[in-house]
Amino acid sequence: MFIDFLLGGAIFIYAISVLVKHFKKSKKGKCATCALKDHCQSPCNDVLNRQ
Repeated sequence: MFIDFLLGGAIFIYAISVLVKHFKKSKKGKCATCALKDHCQSPCNDVLNRQ
C-alpha cells in the first residue's frame, strides 16, 4: 500500500512539473515553441506565417 502512494505521488509530481514547464514555455510566445528557433535567421512571426 505504501508503494501505491509512492508511485501515485511520483506520477502526480511529474504531471505537475510537465504542466508548469508547458505554461512557462507558452508564456514566452511563439518562438519558444517553434521547432526552428535554434536555426532560424528571420523573426519567428515571418516563419510561422509561411506555414
